Amino acid sequence: MKDIEEYELFLKTEKKLGDNTVESYLLDLMSFLKWFNNDVRITTKEDILNYISFLRGNLNEKSINRHISSLKSFYSYLADMNYISINPLEDISILKVKKTLPKYLSTEEVDKLLNIKLNTAFDYRNKAMLEVIYGTGLRVSELVKLEYSNIDFENSIVRVKGKGKKDRIVPLGELASYYLKIYINDYRKKLLNKNNYNEIFLNNHGKPITRQGFNFILENIRRETGIEKELTPHTLRHSFATHLLEGGADIRSIQEMLGHENISTTNIYTTVVNKVLRENYDSYFPRS
Repeated sequence: MKDIEEYELFLKTEKKLGDNTVESYLLDLMSFLKWFNNDVRITTKEDILNYISFLRGNLNEKSINRHISSLKSFYSYLADMNYISINPLEDISILKVKKTLPKYLSTEEVDKLLNIKLNTAFDYRNKAMLEVIYGTGLRVSELVKLEYSNIDFENSIVRVKGKGKKDRIVPLGELASYYLKIYINDYRKKLLNKNNYNEIFLNNHGKPITRQGFNFILENIRRETGIEKELTPHTLRHSFATHLLEGGADIRSIQEMLGHENISTTNIYTTVVNKVLRENYDSYFPRS
């Protein structure tokens, strides 16, 4: 469809959004079009409200808000291009979302997760990936795109291109650096085979690991190590931030390492740590 193709080009060239963001916008848009099954230029406010009602039966508020934001962006584009005279989402607001604390692993659970058997090249790759993603707080999309040129072993840092193509520098810990070197020096070439890719982490076909591939690996390791909590790459990112804060790190430093544009996003971790402190006080202080 011409409108969709032009919109995709607009997101990439004018808005300069990353591939993952563009893909997310388009997936949400295609979900709506599959439900609507009509010309996007004749969409009414009632159609949008009916679609939101449909989503309520299948998704949580946060996911619904992402769909609404994606549609707002698309229909704003159509209005700006004068393809439509009335924007059906102009008076539609996102839903109120109940604030929930981020899920994270305890330090004991992280130790359990990272204590995997190291026999094959895949084991060393998995160990390096886990040490890096937990030790740096990277998003999984940032992890799978890491190239050797992003790693500065001499200064123990990782240069990351994050959301909105913004660069940041994150410290690389001793263990992460140690296992990353082993994987790169001793095993990566074996996985690469005759392929030629710059990405550090490769799958069993010698191609770069995808986000979905990492999720699959992480779930298998969770089962093998006996961790009962639900585990996602973002759980490790939350764990990284929470453990830093518990150890006394400055909230601004954590914001920089996570690549949060707004400090309010990072402040959620202070709520987590305060909650844990309160529970410990109530459990152990004799006069509580």
